[in-house]
Amino acid sequence: MKQYQNIEFELENKVGTVWLNRPEKHNAMNAEMIAEIIDCFHEINSMSEVRIVLLRGRGKSFCAGADLNYMKGIAEFGYDENYQDSLQLAKCFNVIYTCKKPTIAVVQGAAIGGANGLLAACDFVYCTDETKFAFAEVKLGIVPATISPYVVKRIGEYGARDLMLTGRRFLGKEAEYYRLVNKSLPAEKLEDQINLTIKVLMSSGPDAMAACKQLLYNISNKYNFEDSIDYTANLIAELRASKEGQEGMAAFIEKRKPNWVK
Repeated sequence: MKQYQNIEFELENKVGTVWLNRPEKHNAMNAEMIAEIIDCFHEINSMSEVRIVLLRGRGKSFCAGADLNYMKGIAEFGYDENYQDSLQLAKCFNVIYTCKKPTIAVVQGAAIGGANGLLAACDFVYCTDETKFAFAEVKLGIVPATISPYVVKRIGEYGARDLMLTGRRFLGKEAEYYRLVNKSLPAEKLEDQINLTIKVLMSSGPDAMAACKQLLYNISNKYNFEDSIDYTANLIAELRASKEGQEGMAAFIEKRKPNWVK
């Protein structure tokens, strides 16, 4: 993995961690960070040694949204420049959402504005009870546009109306109530929850998890109900005959652990 300026990537025990690494700016996003996240997740997709991906923020905050200097530059853009910049941001959220590996966002301190797009695009999100959240865009006379597909998928239309129209701040337990996060915990219990989720995911077949993510994407975004009948029958037939599927079923019958479990 290459070296980046605004993020870091670490790999340990088949868990890849993408660190937002601008702690002095509370990991606020700028154009360079956005481009690096896109590049890093593209690399991760091709790394067989990575089975699970964590998305975290160095320092006190997960991510404080957009960097102030970045916003000043955007304010001077014309329509075409704004469109290209916004498209890049949309691609950033989408590359996380479509990652082939299970993704876990670990959120502390603050998750403001676009930060909620980063976490909402992940498969699992855990935060501390004291984490502050806000969809603050309406306070600036704009809207949370590029994050909305992922946030609405997570919390539904009317939850999004509440949080996005008001732009109000809320804490971890309310984020859990709205299902923006899977679970909000006391800070001292956060790492235990992350380790538990990693342990559970590690017991599943890596190819099966990638196929399951693609299945969920296709059923949610691509196929209508009638088309899904043939698609799903074909998929399970392929996976039953696959090397990993054969090993998993054999392990179950023989009452042993499959070869992907240590």
